[in-house]
Amino acid sequence: MSVTVFFAAGPALWPEYKNHLPAALAKAGLDARILTEPPADPASVDYIVFAPMGIIADFTPYFRARAVLNLWAGVERIVGNATLTQPLCRMVDPGLTEGMVEYVTGHVLRHHLGMDTHIHGQDGIWRNDTIPPLARERRVTMLGLGELGSAAARALAALNFRVTGWSRTPRDVPGIRCLSGTEGLAEALSGAKIVVTLLPNTPATQNVLNAETLPLLAPGAFVINPGRGALIDDQALIVALDSGQIAHATLDVFRTEPLPAEHPFWAHPKVTVTPHIAADTRPGTAAHVIAENIRRSEAGEPFLHLVDRKAGY
Repeated sequence: MSVTVFFAAGPALWPEYKNHLPAALAKAGLDARILTEPPADPASVDYIVFAPMGIIADFTPYFRARAVLNLWAGVERIVGNATLTQPLCRMVDPGLTEGMVEYVTGHVLRHHLGMDTHIHGQDGIWRNDTIPPLARERRVTMLGLGELGSAAARALAALNFRVTGWSRTPRDVPGIRCLSGTEGLAEALSGAKIVVTLLPNTPATQNVLNAETLPLLAPGAFVINPGRGALIDDQALIVALDSGQIAHATLDVFRTEPLPAEHPFWAHPKVTVTPHIAADTRPGTAAHVIAENIRRSEAGEPFLHLVDRKAGY
């Protein structure tokens, strides 16, 4: 099968993919011509590999393209593009998933075990009056049960944490107590001692943690957000931290990135800022996801990870 693939994710990313993508396409049995610049004849393009801030914003000339294959898991920066009429697929990369599971598990264990106290609080005084509870005594709520949220929830459950998952629409994740909808959100948050946010950024999920929902958590709860910055009302979180309702927040994503130097999160003693490093698309594995979707399309099979435009993910 001969196809023309336009790598429109930009010159900064191409060096990371220039070996992986051709090899993955060949392994999938595809005779592919890869373009890294806009072609003279846009109608010759069969598939577009895209990333936000890539080299095209108007998809109209590529009306013959059979799909736009995003390199990011999130599609909020492209799904509203009025010129995009082609099928859009988000990235579900095994490497990205592994990285996210490791980040979430690491920070959940960090807060569960109270590691900060011993790492940062050594002062020569022997204190052994506070012993961490067992994982089975700690309630963890996972907001978001997509590919990343489900994988992280399963990993935490395997460590014996009492995991409750919540999603906007009903989901079934084996071994995880799953809730959905408005009433389900209140139930999932009520009494939770650790909350992890891995929802997509849509109008329906923005500020899901706010002045009304944060007080539902157990006093002294922990919040971990490696999902999207807009999921949390920043000011409401600061108020909850200052009051002690939230003991600590570990945040990897923000409304504005890089996080401005003057933002209060940087200096807040109960906030850990990590610079959007929780998980990233790994070219070596992502290239095979792209190649498989092109192979499936050429064989008349349905796309993997097709975006629901109305839902926004």
